[in-house]
Amino acid sequence: MAYNGKTDRDIWKGLAAGLAGGLVASLVMNRFQALWAKLASDEERPHGAQSRQKGSPDLGIGAALSARGLDDSDDDATERLANAVAVVALDQKLTETEKHVGGLAFHYAMGITSGGIYGTVAEFMPLARIGFGLGFGTAVWAIADEGIVPATGLSRAPSQYPAEIHAYAFTSHLVFGLTTELMRRLVRRAL
Repeated sequence: MAYNGKTDRDIWKGLAAGLAGGLVASLVMNRFQALWAKLASDEERPHGAQSRQKGSPDLGIGAALSARGLDDSDDDATERLANAVAVVALDQKLTETEKHVGGLAFHYAMGITSGGIYGTVAEFMPLARIGFGLGFGTAVWAIADEGIVPATGLSRAPSQYPAEIHAYAFTSHLVFGLTTELMRRLVRRAL
């Protein structure tokens, strides 16, 4: 990898650039989702994250919350996770505002962590950067949104959502990947 005319690979610089990229990309993704929701005449969520994958899951975390009477079918995966953590750690259900804020915090934590991993991998595997971050965004969508999140019961199964929801989530993650790579490159060059 050439920066400033020389080859230098540095795990810490890659990590820092990826973390910064993930943070900015999470913000951009949220704004993109808010714009999409506004253009689609959906009700805009008050605290940022605009996941449209709603509904109570039949297994895992969602089922456990439902069994306690604590799941809300309007919660998205990040809100459901925030509520589950509060129930386990504090033995209390979150208010709607607390769920929104907690969900947003988990969304940013996921974006920053994913960006950090990507920045580190991109430092040593140039192939990871192919497609200017679009491959990365696709991988996050496929692994997290379509795989881990429903498997843990944070959302319903992918087959239970219409194609338009998948298109929305996929496009949002392309924006996330593209923005992560753009910011990663800018920050990495500055380092």
